[in-house]
Amino acid sequence: MTVAASTDTSTGAPSGALQRRRPILRRDPALDVGEELCAAVLGSLRRRDQREKGRQYVLGLLATRGRKSIRNIATHTGGVGAEQSLHHFISDSTWDWQPIRAALAEYLGQLSPLTSWVVQPMSIPKGGEQSVGTGHRFDPHRGQMFRGQQAFGVWFCSPELTTPAGWRLFLPEDGSGGTPHAGVDSGDLSYEECAATAALDMVRQTGLPARPIVLDVRGIGTRATMNRFTEAGLPVLARIDPGTRLLVTDPALPGHGAGTLAARDVLRNVRGLRLPVKWADPLSQGRWRTSWVSAVRVMMPDPSPARRRHLMLVGDWVDPTHPPAELWITDMLRPPAAALLRMTKQTRRVTEASRQSAQEIGLRDFSGRSLSGWHRHVTMASVAHAARALAEIE
Repeated sequence: MTVAASTDTSTGAPSGALQRRRPILRRDPALDVGEELCAAVLGSLRRRDQREKGRQYVLGLLATRGRKSIRNIATHTGGVGAEQSLHHFISDSTWDWQPIRAALAEYLGQLSPLTSWVVQPMSIPKGGEQSVGTGHRFDPHRGQMFRGQQAFGVWFCSPELTTPAGWRLFLPEDGSGGTPHAGVDSGDLSYEECAATAALDMVRQTGLPARPIVLDVRGIGTRATMNRFTEAGLPVLARIDPGTRLLVTDPALPGHGAGTLAARDVLRNVRGLRLPVKWADPLSQGRWRTSWVSAVRVMMPDPSPARRRHLMLVGDWVDPTHPPAELWITDMLRPPAAALLRMTKQTRRVTEASRQSAQEIGLRDFSGRSLSGWHRHVTMASVAHAARALAEIE
């Protein structure tokens, strides 16, 4: 016996249970947000064709699967010579990326007010010698050697958004991997100086209100770094090495008047003053965790007593029976220890967002030799990351 399929008399198409339904392909919402974002932040590109190439590159980063090479991105732009055209736009053109970064940060600040900037290192493994800044590097953030490039990202953080806005490539003094371009990254900065300069440059380029700078770079909380931010009028919260020498300034606390002590010893002496602080873990869908925290007023020793500034040393114990997991120092003296601790946890959001962006947006995927090309790539990748982040909260 045969069964005749019923038919929709208005269209002639099979209906009922025997009708085959075609899957509905929905457009990635990040592409629509990317279109709007490009229109808002690429205005510093004077020529219309440059703005169009920027739009194509951002949308290509969002749409391309796998490695975000210029060749793969070009497959989404269409047209003859697309790859060569995009290569010229990124690697050989002369447009300035800094106004785009500033426009991106200001646009985001209008949508979701900035609460802090987080500076975090990013390792970029490279196998060859061609890319600028490539060499054998020690990554202090991970505590291991690797071969490749090291960069610092300056991340815009608000309650809703975590997205990169500024970048700087670390170029050691030995000049490995090429000579810096004039007016770009200097090769005479130390690792610590490079990280601090990345943050200061980003803040100076924007018209956003001053907000705390969280330096998530191991051992960066030195006297020189803290002084740079104080002179710039910017509050800072920086990781500190456990062995950093400090002066306890509170007469009621152990160690006062004993000369300089290692930061670890200062905190060990005040273990009895620790308080439990709950914080929502951004990596566990808001799961609440508990740290044991203490905060001690200190100074960094300076040959000139007039230049010594009051600071706060913050210790974060995950397990109260072990040494503190993290040590931070800040010139913000008024916020309670709990507020300072929660501010440091923004770094976990940045770590996770950086990992996702490296996979989905291709922050580490630039393979050219040009330092300017690297900057242009990570700038466009930052716009693409922002589009993805905005699409997820709409």
